[in-house]
Amino acid sequence: MRSLWIAIAAAAAMLAGPAAGQQWPARSVKLLVPYPAGGNVDSAARIIADKLQERLGQPFIIENKAGAGGMIAGEAFAKSPNDGYTLFVGANGPVLFATEINRRDAYSWKRDFLPISTISMTPLVLEVHPSVQATTLKEFLDLAKREPGKLTMASPGPGTTNHLLSELMQSTLGLQWVTAHYRGNAPATNDLLGGQVQFAFDQLSVSLQYIKSGLFRALAVTSPHRLNALPDVPTFTELGYKDFDAQTFTGLFAPAGTPAPIVDRLHETLVAILKDPGVVDKFDKLGAEAVPMTPDEFRAYLEREDAKWIPIVRKANIRAD
Repeated sequence: MRSLWIAIAAAAAMLAGPAAGQQWPARSVKLLVPYPAGGNVDSAARIIADKLQERLGQPFIIENKAGAGGMIAGEAFAKSPNDGYTLFVGANGPVLFATEINRRDAYSWKRDFLPISTISMTPLVLEVHPSVQATTLKEFLDLAKREPGKLTMASPGPGTTNHLLSELMQSTLGLQWVTAHYRGNAPATNDLLGGQVQFAFDQLSVSLQYIKSGLFRALAVTSPHRLNALPDVPTFTELGYKDFDAQTFTGLFAPAGTPAPIVDRLHETLVAILKDPGVVDKFDKLGAEAVPMTPDEFRAYLEREDAKWIPIVRKANIRAD
């Protein structure tokens, strides 16, 4: 008799599944963003929020929940109901690294996050304040070698891709500088503008306007090829530093266990949005590239990034302050 009831319940779930997808969303949806307003993750979230609202007919409301390298938002998200009404717009740091550097098993992307799709990919740019006496990557590295510990780097938070690239570069090249951690890209950028810090490995989507206006000087980019937005700025690879390729992803996640019909509808809608020429242009102007993936492709990408960067976190013994 018990097996009969299980079979009946399974059949009912299959019949209700498509209906669940069609009925969702019946009210506003919250997009948790683990950084303050103004950074590259927040910008990506706002681009897709407007379009999701247009296509799905309900408000998609941004909630910025910064702190602990994104872990505060990640922990809150992991405790959210898996009904499709709380989603997470995450990046490398909050998704992959925050729990490792905080030494807390508060959540795990493998256990608690259901990847929907990547949203965008953004290369990093090594940029300096104009007061720094370096106009090329070589001059910058020579300066860092001559005066170890004198330069200060602005980091958007411990365990971010920006921070890990900095640690990798110091370890590989035998350099030393001070790292100042901030709660997101926006406050880090503000202090670089003011000259309180001397340089940053920054997301191009955040810094492009300042580079073009001469407030920052760009020395090299981490993309595999030169960028259309900065055609005169060389890549690390072409300058002979092949190990320093790094990009920041932004991606959309639902809580684990979210019904498949909701996930399918969300993914289908997001992919259509990211192929919209107007959206592609918005990301291009930010120095980013709109990049949709299937959930399986996104999960595989996360596995590769995890395998690449977590050993660096452990080798450098990166811990939250």
